Amino acid sequence: MTSLSAVGNVEESSKFSLVKFAPVEAVLFDIDGTLCDSDPLHFIAFREMLQEIGFNGGVPIDEEFFIEHVAGKHNDDIARDLFPDDFERGLKFVDDKEEYFRKLVREQLKPVNGLYKVTKWIEERGLKRAAVTNAPRANAELIVSILGLSEFFLAIIVGSECEHAKPFPDPYLKGLEAIKASKEHTFIFEDSVSGIKAGVAAGMPVIGITTRNPESLLMEAKPAFLIKDYEDPKLWAALEELDKQANGVKAAM
Repeated sequence: MTSLSAVGNVEESSKFSLVKFAPVEAVLFDIDGTLCDSDPLHFIAFREMLQEIGFNGGVPIDEEFFIEHVAGKHNDDIARDLFPDDFERGLKFVDDKEEYFRKLVREQLKPVNGLYKVTKWIEERGLKRAAVTNAPRANAELIVSILGLSEFFLAIIVGSECEHAKPFPDPYLKGLEAIKASKEHTFIFEDSVSGIKAGVAAGMPVIGITTRNPESLLMEAKPAFLIKDYEDPKLWAALEELDKQANGVKAAM
């Protein structure tokens, strides 16, 4: 007779499983907040520059405002949101903000905990990989370079070079096309609501990273499961399960 605790353990482990997507052939990563904890730097840049121009009556924006109006969104959408009556001014503002952000990145950027452990796991298994972001290409390439991952990624896809940016699926579908991978055997790492929505809309499981955004908010976007960072035991249990599945298939051949 199966105990209730055993049933509970099976149900719990199934929540964090990627086995139905085995054999995995590719992994796609967002950049900001996923490879590195860069949202605090974006927040600093927006807060300081918006205050300089007297936005919100000169009262500095808070993190709640940042999460609602900025985090994970494409710059065109941010410009429209912050400057609804002067889109051109908004575009100029976000361009200037990105220049300031790149200055901060060169001085303060740090990888998300455990990042190089998971990139090693991916490399050792010969999986394809691409970075997919709503950030400007200059930001994306700078961050990837600083993190030492320029040779790791086979492609960098940016939302502004797609017909639609995240939360539409276009960037992730373009990422699959760039590295010649199938969505049936690919999973995604993401940290924002718009990014998770994009991955889910593209038909792939998304592992959400709770770098900065609230868990409750991320869960609304329907990720496969959430992890704190790349050291999270839930992630490694899922990856170990994938390895067992792959080894079982090889043994049967």
